[in-house]
Amino acid sequence: MQIRDLPYSDPGDPDVRSGPRFLLWLGRNQIRGQLKSMSWGLLHQCSIAGLPLTVGFAVQAVVDRSGGRLALAGGLIAVLGVLIAVGDTMLHRTAVTNWITAAARVQQLLARKTAELGSALTRRVAAGEVVAVSTGDVEKIGWFVEALSRFAAAAAALVIICVGLVLYLPSLGVLVALAMPLLALAVLPLLPRATRRADFQREKAGKATELASDTVAGLRVLRGIGGEELFLGRYRRASQEVRKAAVRSAQMWSLISAIQVLLPGVLLISLVTYGAALARDGKIDVGQLVTVYSAATLLLFPLRHFEEIAMAYSFSRPSAQRAVRVLSLSRVARPSTVDASPTGDLYDPATGLMAPEGLFTAVVCGDPDEAGRLADRLGGHAQPAVSQDGAAEEEPADREVPSVLLGGVPLDELELDAARTAVLVQDKDPVLLSGTLRELLDVPSSGRVTAEEALSAAQCGDVLDALAQASVDSDGDPMNTRITERGRSLSGGQRQRLALARSLVTDPEALVLDEPTSAVDSHTEARVAAGIKALREDRTTVAFASSPLLLDLADRVALVHRGTVVAVGTHRELLRSEPRYRAVVTRETDDEIALPAPPGEPDQDEAINAIDTIEEVEERA
Repeated sequence: MQIRDLPYSDPGDPDVRSGPRFLLWLGRNQIRGQLKSMSWGLLHQCSIAGLPLTVGFAVQAVVDRSGGRLALAGGLIAVLGVLIAVGDTMLHRTAVTNWITAAARVQQLLARKTAELGSALTRRVAAGEVVAVSTGDVEKIGWFVEALSRFAAAAAALVIICVGLVLYLPSLGVLVALAMPLLALAVLPLLPRATRRADFQREKAGKATELASDTVAGLRVLRGIGGEELFLGRYRRASQEVRKAAVRSAQMWSLISAIQVLLPGVLLISLVTYGAALARDGKIDVGQLVTVYSAATLLLFPLRHFEEIAMAYSFSRPSAQRAVRVLSLSRVARPSTVDASPTGDLYDPATGLMAPEGLFTAVVCGDPDEAGRLADRLGGHAQPAVSQDGAAEEEPADREVPSVLLGGVPLDELELDAARTAVLVQDKDPVLLSGTLRELLDVPSSGRVTAEEALSAAQCGDVLDALAQASVDSDGDPMNTRITERGRSLSGGQRQRLALARSLVTDPEALVLDEPTSAVDSHTEARVAAGIKALREDRTTVAFASSPLLLDLADRVALVHRGTVVAVGTHRELLRSEPRYRAVVTRETDDEIALPAPPGEPDQDEAINAIDTIEEVEERA
């Protein structure tokens, strides 16, 4: 795999049972790149190891006053120099390619998982953790994959050189061969503690990232309530904890590095002392001593890769574990048995909610969190169960949750693309991606609804005027005006209406809107509700809301109480007949519901009749 071939056509199906298994899966999927890097690394290491032999040969030639052998030694040194340069260059090239391609594979896997889960992702994993995985953790995972091939080459070179030294000069070669495993494994007892400190540092860094992400997202609100210094103080404390954890982790790695300098130094001193004694007694030649000493000195270079692979694994293992935590999330789906996108009524067996085909159905929930969970269910997003104390918990494996049906077909049995085309869910806090307004509205769609029609239905006229004046580079065309990240330059109501226009452009078979007008004033809300109903006259639309202005325009309204539909009718029918519905819509308390209307004030029926009379007068006028 070359960098120019990225992205992968298929990044594969990762092993998400654990972080180490995920790293192993990455290595197996890049076996060709790993073998290439290892081959070039062996060439580089063995060429370096060949230098002491030729240098010793040259020294001995000088001692023996042999010009021919000296010239031969010079030629061999030149050839080895070329091989070292080529091997080092290609090793770096292939190793970095492994790094980049591994990071790209992980990023593609994360992007695919994000697209699969949609808004459900940040409900199951903290947003800061997702950011940490897709940025810093991806780099650390790539670092381990890149270091793995160089470590394998270094380990193979150590074995080859030690065997060569034993065969070349057993008296000193055996000493070096016995010392190398001790030098390589001397720091092994310290690695668990170093790993724990690295894990602790990663954990603190992740929490600090989450806190920073939350602070930036709520900066406008914090400024409004004067809470900037409070959150900045929290971030300062969190960052200091990260710094302290990083210092403690660095201290351990410094100790490991010191040991890997001290022990080789002891080996070299012992080697020179013992070798000098053998040379003085005439048991070995001076050239042989120089050769073995030079080889032992150069062996310290491959030994550094043992420290590097230990560091890379210590940092990449928690990163891989966090990546696995995201990649192991799944949309609960059965094997697809349906070829085409179905049409018909949208029905949720778990709550009894029915949204008839082609009608505008409003859903009223007393609990906003319950409304959000139900909206996600209608879109085919699996949600965790909720315990009695309100805490989310994972569904037991043997607990069967009925799938939402569209035209009698379970959404879980549809391919993901078909399910997304059939049912689109817009949550109450939609995100606007940076780019021009034209790019924002350039989304997969049926082609039946134009961008102009969607913007008009969402009452975005004032937003278009503001965008036209916001940029001098757009030639007065608001469609060419760039929108900042998450639409932060726009008000909450403007962002909400642009997101609604984007949803309307897609024109899905069933559109589910969670509080689509919560951030606009009442006059705009009434026009937006009328625009939605007119534009989607023959399409299934579900809106979770509690505003009387929107509910009065719905074809039918369903009241969901404690996870079950308890009443269905029109807005005015439910106001008259259902106290629980009236309590949610009019914000009445239980005591107010029980009390009769005060003398001189109309009751609920009289108020509805008065509204009807006022509307009739306005229509005649």
